[in-house]
Amino acid sequence: MEYFSTNIFITKDMMTSNNLNQSKKTFSEPPHDEIKDLIYQIRRLMQAGSLYTKELNRNYQVSAPQLHCLLTLYEVGPLPPSHIAKYIMVKSSTVTGIIDRLEHKGLVRRTRNSPDRRVINIELTDKGKTLAENAPSPIQQKIVDGVRRLPKSKIEEIIHNLQLLTHMLDVQDLEIEQPQDESQTPL
Repeated sequence: MEYFSTNIFITKDMMTSNNLNQSKKTFSEPPHDEIKDLIYQIRRLMQAGSLYTKELNRNYQVSAPQLHCLLTLYEVGPLPPSHIAKYIMVKSSTVTGIIDRLEHKGLVRRTRNSPDRRVINIELTDKGKTLAENAPSPIQQKIVDGVRRLPKSKIEEIIHNLQLLTHMLDVQDLEIEQPQDESQTPL
């Protein structure tokens, strides 16, 4: 098989004079353009997330996970760190760093309201409540709003295709703490 710069695949059999006229109809574009478009669309999604995070940092001095944490506490109320991790779908160790940074900024505080001093809840400060009330919606909310307008068959198709991609990348093995039930999901 030879590959010409016109992006047309031609086999040696097709190059005989008898087959050349017949084979013109069998030329096909390689899937390269579709793959490029797929990669481009994935990069656009990643760039949108990056731009959103930069805007949050510039305008509100918080990251997207920090905002997600603040909004969860605003919607649900004080929670232990392990519950916050489940709501925002990160590891407990990750949420500890998020809480540390939010506490340093004066947006949350750790409280012990239980006789068991080991039990810690995280609650918003007044400054944290103000930020939660005035901050933009999380980027995933735009996706949720758009997906809700789609027919169920299209949503299932998107889920299936995203699962294909995550399996290709082996990200299905990433440890993400899932909510126990759907009522814990902030979306």
